[in-house]
Amino acid sequence: SDLPTRAKAFPAFLPALHLHQVRIMSEPAAKKRRAEETRAKFMEVFEELTKEITEELSSKYRMPQHAIDWVDRVIRYNVPGGKLNRGISVYDAILELVPNASEDIKHKSIVAGWCIEWTQAFFLVADDIMDSSITRRGQPCWYKREEVGNIALNDYLILEAHVLRILKRHFKSEEYYVPLVELFSEVIYRTELGQLLDTKTAMQGGIDINRFNIDLYYDIVTYKTAFYTFYLSIASALRIAGESRDEIYQKVEEISITIGRYFQIQDDYLDCFGVDIGKIGTDIQDNKCSWLIVQAKDLASEEQKKVLQENYGRDKEEHIEAVKQVYRDLNLPAVYEKYEQETYEKICAMIQEMDGKINTAAIQQLVDKVYKRSK
Repeated sequence: SDLPTRAKAFPAFLPALHLHQVRIMSEPAAKKRRAEETRAKFMEVFEELTKEITEELSSKYRMPQHAIDWVDRVIRYNVPGGKLNRGISVYDAILELVPNASEDIKHKSIVAGWCIEWTQAFFLVADDIMDSSITRRGQPCWYKREEVGNIALNDYLILEAHVLRILKRHFKSEEYYVPLVELFSEVIYRTELGQLLDTKTAMQGGIDINRFNIDLYYDIVTYKTAFYTFYLSIASALRIAGESRDEIYQKVEEISITIGRYFQIQDDYLDCFGVDIGKIGTDIQDNKCSWLIVQAKDLASEEQKKVLQENYGRDKEEHIEAVKQVYRDLNLPAVYEKYEQETYEKICAMIQEMDGKINTAAIQQLVDKVYKRSK
């Protein structure tokens, strides 16, 4: 008896279904558009900061034009060339932590984000020199450019000095200025300690893969990567948002360390097995305590360990290929995939535990950005 009513209602449902499908199909496009708009806004502030720095060189320090042009080039070559995930994450986090954020707060979050990208830049310029790297972000490392060479040693110090200058110019009047500066200072120091561990381990006592173990590896990557890659972004946003509870920062630090270890293990994997990652991997020839050599040492037969010992830390192509062949024979890509999935689930559970204490969407976004990345 009610069949005619159903028959009339059914066609009315079709447009709604169609709209739902369009909405689902358009979500990736909308997300991409938002990301492009955010990056454009981010780059506008980069131009502002670069202009402030170069104008001050002229007005306050009376530097000659060739020196001003050089600093401008150092900045443009080294600071904005990456994915900018670290810096943009501060802005993304503020949008979640302060839903009705003023334009001033949004701008400050972008400035803080650029301070992280400047920090990343001077770390990489120095790291490339220490590792004798060849390319970075798809172009020659700064120090490898014919006109640069050892001048890069001073250039990375100039980039480091910019961080505190930017913070002072844009945050000095804020109540959280001192905690924010202390945050950057502490993270930079911890990262430099991580670099010390990484470099000394590679150099110490010749080539002996038996020195490499997972505890040493975690010490290196926790200091070298986790703090400045993840903790600094979220903690900066929390400071700007007015968060002062120590327990929140402690929990964010714990999550950041787990994410940071995962991120560095990704880097180690991509250094060996990545395709078109924008740089040439050098962990094997540099005798690095990488996740792959730690796993290989634990899984290898005595014969395979002998191959690793005889070839690791040497820079001829046949030595590098011999090590990679052992990695393939041990099926390390599958070991990595298993680790990646288990770690992602662990991190998501840790984030879920913080629900109700702070808005955790920004932290989850940060994890999702790096999950299964290919470069």
